[in-house]
Amino acid sequence: MEESFIDRLQAVLRAPDTGPTMRRFFVNTIFDSTFVILGILIASAFGTDPDFRIITTTIITSTVALGISTGVSVYEAETMEQKLRMREMERAMLRSLEDTRIERISQLTIILIAGVNFTAPLLAGLATLAPFFILGDGGIRDAAIISVGLAMLILFIVGAMMGRSGGRNPWKQGARMTIAGIGAFIICYWIESLL
Repeated sequence: MEESFIDRLQAVLRAPDTGPTMRRFFVNTIFDSTFVILGILIASAFGTDPDFRIITTTIITSTVALGISTGVSVYEAETMEQKLRMREMERAMLRSLEDTRIERISQLTIILIAGVNFTAPLLAGLATLAPFFILGDGGIRDAAIISVGLAMLILFIVGAMMGRSGGRNPWKQGARMTIAGIGAFIICYWIESLL
């Protein structure tokens, strides 16, 4: 009897390495994406002549590009790792695992991890873009301030998730990530004011 997609997906999610790998890549990518968005906001929304179309288009194209870049790079890296694991198992079992349940689960693992990584920048982009689309062209400054606040909230939530998963105080870890975001904002705002 052929194994269903749901059965394979459950097997992937039960594997001991899948959850930590997805979490690690997701946290890293959403963290990086949020910092990129902060840089975009500082350069385009807090500049002397903010333009709604430039701000929104830059955030959209940057998050899509980051999603594709990180999704593809993680796909390639995980493909290499999974092939190495498969070779080790084949050597230990003295047989090929081509077209087996193990290979199908391995392929689904790669797709799932890369897919999660692809979505991280898009989520950060959607959250930080929302104020601009709600307030429109006339509320760029207010939208930018709210967007920065949402970026800090994303950093706090991601930090708290990391703290909870790692057995540390989630409030402290969330605060540390937020402080890093505030520090980056201040430094980048200062750089923008010099140019």
